[in-house]
Amino acid sequence: MIVLKFGGTSVKSLARIKNVASIIAGTAKQDSVVAVISAMGDTTDYLVKLANQASEKPNRRELDALLATGEQISAALVAMSLSEIGATAISLTGRQLGITTESIHTTARIVDINTDRILKHLKAGLIVIAAGFQGMTPDGDTTTLGRGGSDTTAVALAAALGASTCDIYTDVSGVYTADPNIVPTARLLNEISYEEMLEMARVGAQVLHPRAVELARKHGIPVRVRNTFDSDHPGTTLKGLEFMEIYRPVSGVTVDRDQARLAILKVPDRPGIAGEIFGALAEHRVSADMIIQAFHEDRSVNDITFTVKRSDLETARKALGEAAERTGAEGILADEDVAKVSIVGAGLLDQPDIAARMFTALGRAGINIKMISTSEIRISCAVSDKDGEAAVRIVHDLFHLNEQE
Repeated sequence: MIVLKFGGTSVKSLARIKNVASIIAGTAKQDSVVAVISAMGDTTDYLVKLANQASEKPNRRELDALLATGEQISAALVAMSLSEIGATAISLTGRQLGITTESIHTTARIVDINTDRILKHLKAGLIVIAAGFQGMTPDGDTTTLGRGGSDTTAVALAAALGASTCDIYTDVSGVYTADPNIVPTARLLNEISYEEMLEMARVGAQVLHPRAVELARKHGIPVRVRNTFDSDHPGTTLKGLEFMEIYRPVSGVTVDRDQARLAILKVPDRPGIAGEIFGALAEHRVSADMIIQAFHEDRSVNDITFTVKRSDLETARKALGEAAERTGAEGILADEDVAKVSIVGAGLLDQPDIAARMFTALGRAGINIKMISTSEIRISCAVSDKDGEAAVRIVHDLFHLNEQE
């Protein structure tokens, strides 16, 4: 059994849908197939626009009911196209797939999948065409899974069904050392570890959503990123670090320009204060990154600085302002002129000079570093938005990522 997933660009037009149907039919000659389909092109954005025209603040339950139709349309069209070329297929919504989620609208997480109906159709020789990005609450309401939801649907179904592989089809041939639109010499990676891909997805790589990568790692599912428009290309395979033949010091460099920086000033230095501040953000479903705490001379107060998605800035600013009043902090500062540049590599931990070389190269180019954060396999720095793409090219050249191992 194999699970295939096709993104919005893959099914943007009827001609592309017919191409997808051809790929699915070819795969189905050898394997049982479940194909997860995204909404056509910019359909989801269009539906969101309609919702905002209908209501200043659309009801989230009704918004989910609206957004889920995008994937249902494309899934049905793919099933029809398969029937036209002699393959027997059936399209299923999230509810029909047996996907149960949290009772949270627009950003729900999958909690269970009842595969009985899917397996019944597969045993009958049908190709199952699954509407991605959606599920249902225990009460039966439609939910959507948020950005990257179809990737998550595909990997979750692969795990639940015990699939041998999950192929994610998109409009690129796999995972590159950098965005080819920014770095023309970026090189396609034949393989990458779950851990490296997870970090790259979290810091700006758009190929896969972090939730999908985390699921794949948890269940040990081989994932291949492949090109819908060059379906014979093997693409990039995600696998566990223990199966990697080569540990690269640096596998890739990313830039995330959807970033902003916030600081809450002179926060009283007492136990539990950080939990109160970040709890306020969590209540509004705002995630913080690159957290730095700096103390003052009198040691009774601290400044806490962190980054958030720029799209979350106003929500975060409001939540932080309320937290500042409650905690007795002096105030808050916001900076929208931020891009996060990151390098990722499984071998970073064993190469302490990597960070120094990266920061030195950026300094020589006149690029100022505003913040720094690290993990075992990632080094990130915040720079001015205007310097983000230049920084990526500098770092890519510095570590010769265009060269084969």
